[in-house]
Amino acid sequence: MHAVISVIGKDRVGILARVSGICAKHQVNVTDVTQSVTENLFAMIMLVDISKCNVPFSRFADELTEAGKEMGVSIHTVHEDIYNSMHHI
Repeated sequence: MHAVISVIGKDRVGILARVSGICAKHQVNVTDVTQSVTENLFAMIMLVDISKCNVPFSRFADELTEAGKEMGVSIHTVHEDIYNSMHHI
């Protein structure tokens, strides 16, 4: 099972470290990451494997959202089932 984590906001030191640290804490493996900084705007998309996540997905997503608020960035975490459902409609 996979999820997509997107992060958008003003660039600052530690964004990638904080997000990947939360993933590691919950046994979520980062399988792909792309990021860019344009005129001080940080944008990142991570594909993560949540099959061994040690907390419910909603708790994991909420923790990332809260970390985003603390850092002043927007973090959205979407389960792959959402994308799969969109393609079956």
